[in-house]
Amino acid sequence: MILFPNAKINLGLHVLLKRNDGFHEIESCMYPIPLCDILEIIPAQKFSFVQTGISFPPSAEKNLCEKAYDLLSQNFNVPPVYIHLRKQIPSGAGLGGGSSDAAFVLKGLNELFSLNLSNETLETLSAELGSDCPFFIANVPSIVRGRGEILSPFNLDLKGTFLVLINPDIHVSTKDAYAIVSPKKAVNKLEEVLSYNRNEWKSSLVNDFQVPIAKNYPVISETIDFLYQNGANYAAMSGSGSTVFGLFDFTPPAEIRITKAPIFIGEL
Repeated sequence: MILFPNAKINLGLHVLLKRNDGFHEIESCMYPIPLCDILEIIPAQKFSFVQTGISFPPSAEKNLCEKAYDLLSQNFNVPPVYIHLRKQIPSGAGLGGGSSDAAFVLKGLNELFSLNLSNETLETLSAELGSDCPFFIANVPSIVRGRGEILSPFNLDLKGTFLVLINPDIHVSTKDAYAIVSPKKAVNKLEEVLSYNRNEWKSSLVNDFQVPIAKNYPVISETIDFLYQNGANYAAMSGSGSTVFGLFDFTPPAEIRITKAPIFIGEL
């Protein structure tokens, strides 16, 4: 079985308050995008996991794909598998790549072994792996609340819009990002702002992480300004960073590809 776990962007992200359990209450619109990893899952005599593609610093922790397999095998009768993850989505980039990989492992195992688990069950299980994981189960534009596990599908269609993703090769840990953001009540209702003409989003659609992260990494603000200068009708940082994205009503100018070496340019 070959699967293509996709990334996401955040259209607005409000950090509302810090909870007693250490997590934060957030509100955001997550939108799936066509930048993908490649995931192969094959029945095997014993479990094994291999990762190729983009390399990350060695870690004592298991990969989220391994944790996803462990979670499902502990709760259901799941035989051993061989998992090969070809990593193409940068890590620590605000694109949800690791969360998507884990969610797709759950979905893949569910299909491969005919477990017949509902999306609701998979979302509940995936929330144990990470706050962004439940979004990638249904994988449709959604307003996310709570710590990210409360999902409401949202009717937002960006089909025909051109997306540019620029990653400044900065790894921003989610833990560090939350340590420097100040929770506050949202000024504008997210659903209302998203209903505006996209040319109006610049002044109203806010990612609460963007300003504090950009203070430490000015290249983020510089990249957003660059996208606006080249015709984007909306540009922002995704998630807790560091990837910047721009939305265009036309094919983005070659200047962007030449100057900024984007990791993705294409139609949504």
